[in-house]
Amino acid sequence: MKRFIDQVGIREKLDEMNLPQPGSNRGYDPKHVIESFWLSIWTGASRFIHCDWLRHDTVLQSIFGWDNMPSQSTYSRFFGKFSQGMNTEVFPELQNWFFSQLSVSSLTVDFDSTVLTRYGQQEGSAKGYNPNKRGRNSHHPLMAFVSQTRMVANTWLRPGNTADSTSCKEFMEETFKQALKGQKIGLVRADSGFYNETIMSYLEQEQLNFILAVRMYPNVKNEIWGMKDWVSIAKGIELNEMTFSHENGKPRRYILVRKQVDVRPKASGKLLFEDEPGYRYSCYVTNMDLPLDQIWNMYNSRADCENRIKELKQDFGLENFCLKDFWATEASFRFIMVAYNLMSLFRHFALNHHKKATLSTLKSYCFALGAWTSKHANKQVLKISLTAKKRPWMDGIFSNIKNASPPFNYPSA
Repeated sequence: MKRFIDQVGIREKLDEMNLPQPGSNRGYDPKHVIESFWLSIWTGASRFIHCDWLRHDTVLQSIFGWDNMPSQSTYSRFFGKFSQGMNTEVFPELQNWFFSQLSVSSLTVDFDSTVLTRYGQQEGSAKGYNPNKRGRNSHHPLMAFVSQTRMVANTWLRPGNTADSTSCKEFMEETFKQALKGQKIGLVRADSGFYNETIMSYLEQEQLNFILAVRMYPNVKNEIWGMKDWVSIAKGIELNEMTFSHENGKPRRYILVRKQVDVRPKASGKLLFEDEPGYRYSCYVTNMDLPLDQIWNMYNSRADCENRIKELKQDFGLENFCLKDFWATEASFRFIMVAYNLMSLFRHFALNHHKKATLSTLKSYCFALGAWTSKHANKQVLKISLTAKKRPWMDGIFSNIKNASPPFNYPSA
């Protein structure tokens, strides 16, 4: 992983950025703190106190060329120096640089939100929609994912009592105009929290193709009721379309999906009508002129971003790295996303496990290996405990890393 980071060149980029500087000559270099934070996450830390574990691991410190590692209080002080202005300056620039190292012909960007439960009185934590811990304080972040690379394009932290659609347009603007500046956006997908006239008008103004899930407001339900000429595409699944105007906006194309409950008992969707309890309905709005089933299939693959959120929470400590100050929490939150992107890149180009291995899997069979250092011919040598059968596999990883360098090419398919 250390060699791969060197190939990516992110250390040099961190050196160029306007990061908070230490207050004394004995303070840690900012990139040292950030790299140590990432390394702590990759090796299993899910809270700031866990980061202290690596202070006793001399082998890891030797691999990364450090004499020592920061303590928990160092991380708290470092992230505490971030403000709203600094977050807005640093992270879009860092994400834009990161995606400039990749070669992807056209990006599919998925927007989503999630809920991070909090157990204290941190700034911004408030009671809002929390499906898992009702009545608990939470934060309600916005997130943007790139489907082809399975990476995070941008993220904002928001207070827990924020409505789904709050700041969505501004978040999209920062994502497209800064974080993904210079990239071709082929498709935008989002859940029903982004369904409003402002978002749809903005996407049309930017001439971006989009598919958004539609929230089942009463006026939408009234239009769906009584629709005829449903097209069956599979057993228990029927499609239809209509032209509809939301909030006095322009007429747009709406794709309807109806699933028969007794045929597909696990079908997603809403039970809309008491007179028709045997069907679940879903609805999508789009500006693309493609067949109904193709629109629906294109949106369905957006569900993969839920797997990204799940992995971030379970393996990267997304819910647990929290500080008293709101902008300090957001800074650590957004650095976690960069750690996730680096690991995703490593998975794809060093391990060839683009769609399989989660971080917890990698830790068990790739990172958690017995190792020690020794001197040989006046050089520091890393010795790794491996069975004879596993050595060619490890040699293959080092070979892949040696041959990998920017731009990292992703297939267009």
